[in-house]
Amino acid sequence: MRREDLLLAATTANPGLDRAAHLRIDLPALASYPSKILEVSRGGVRTLNARLHLKNENPELAEVIFLGVDNEGTAYFARSAGDPASDSELTPLREVVSAFSPFERLLAAHAVALMNWHESHPHCPRCGSPTVMSSAGNARLCKKDERELYPRTDSAVIVLVKDRDDRILLGRQASWPEGRYSTFAGFVEPGESFESAVEREVREECGIVSEHINYLGSQPWPFPASIMVAFEAIAKDPSQALADGVEIERVEWFSRSQFKEATESGRVVLPPSISIARRMIEGWYGEALTGGEAWR
Repeated sequence: MRREDLLLAATTANPGLDRAAHLRIDLPALASYPSKILEVSRGGVRTLNARLHLKNENPELAEVIFLGVDNEGTAYFARSAGDPASDSELTPLREVVSAFSPFERLLAAHAVALMNWHESHPHCPRCGSPTVMSSAGNARLCKKDERELYPRTDSAVIVLVKDRDDRILLGRQASWPEGRYSTFAGFVEPGESFESAVEREVREECGIVSEHINYLGSQPWPFPASIMVAFEAIAKDPSQALADGVEIERVEWFSRSQFKEATESGRVVLPPSISIARRMIEGWYGEALTGGEAWR
């Protein structure tokens, strides 16, 4: 199986949803579309039988977030569901996203990321005045100076480190379940390019000086509001691999045969199947992997 095929599920650009930005400022036109609403709150989504529960309802546009229009001409919206602790049909997105279709994943990621932002930004960061939703829920408006505020996405790099013998280097954090290993990742700092962030994060977390950095793909990661930008890099000197002891407690090189034995025996637990980290590892391995996986 080609690496490109394995990465596809994590990096699909747009499986059937047009964000239709022009409708955000044309509410009369938007109101004419048949509508479906997804209720979300604090990282949770309303589900029914482990799938997204979408309500056929014409919403009050001032109270919802417009997400986009599908290929059949149906408009999709997100609405606050209130307190998830008192609602058994609200499930943390992490727990159910693996069962979703690519379209549902896109919709849920978009809805949760925007709702997280709305719920955490009720006031203007410049003057402290209350803000209200605008642009059909895709921005907020300061009630004092009418400054429009837009959601932020934090960029993070995630890196598959290899050596010239095509082994991969994986690491584990102390906070993860026993056996959980993954690729290396970190946020891009101000003034950094993606490539510079790759070099810094790899050097900081596992002691490796990297070269031949290549872009692989990207994945939205609404936990709470990130974009994971994936790369692979070659270790200049594999013998320098050393966990930093702060973020990473252990690192280990794997050949394909060693990786197969470690995962089949349960010694190594994989990243979640919907993550781009998992797709990167599968792309190197050459086929989709089954078996135990863990988020934390």
